[in-house]
Amino acid sequence: MSGWFREGFYLGLSLALAAALFLLWLWRPERQVRLHSEHLLGAIEHKSWSAVADFVADNYRDQWQNDRARLLERMREVLRYLRGLRIEPSNVTVRVDRRCGYWTAKITIAAEQDEAAELVKERVNSLTTPFELEWHRLSGKPWDWKLVRVSNTSLELLGDFD
Repeated sequence: MSGWFREGFYLGLSLALAAALFLLWLWRPERQVRLHSEHLLGAIEHKSWSAVADFVADNYRDQWQNDRARLLERMREVLRYLRGLRIEPSNVTVRVDRRCGYWTAKITIAAEQDEAAELVKERVNSLTTPFELEWHRLSGKPWDWKLVRVSNTSLELLGDFD
């Protein structure tokens, strides 16, 4: 009986150690910033606005003078016309400085062909500078990251949005 107990104990200990190592790998800040960025882009593609809102911090501000509410409103307004939206990042880099994470990538937009899609694709796909998403870790929880800023120095929004 004690042999079974000892083998079970070691098996349980091994499983606990494997789970702990997996969580340490999963919760690394660089990995969390990368995953949050990927999931945010996926939520935008699927036009899941409640999921997008969950990623954006209350204190969000960007170079186009958007706050959280205005960003969400503008995304809904512009992207509702795009069917089959796909957001394809390339040359992704992630860096973390304490509780701030930066995801940088060139973004390409693809969608079903129509006039609105062509306008958005022309505007975004022609950019030579990458987008940068700035994330802040809000608490001691390793998964508690929120988007606080998006920037791209080459992107100018149309006057119709102001």
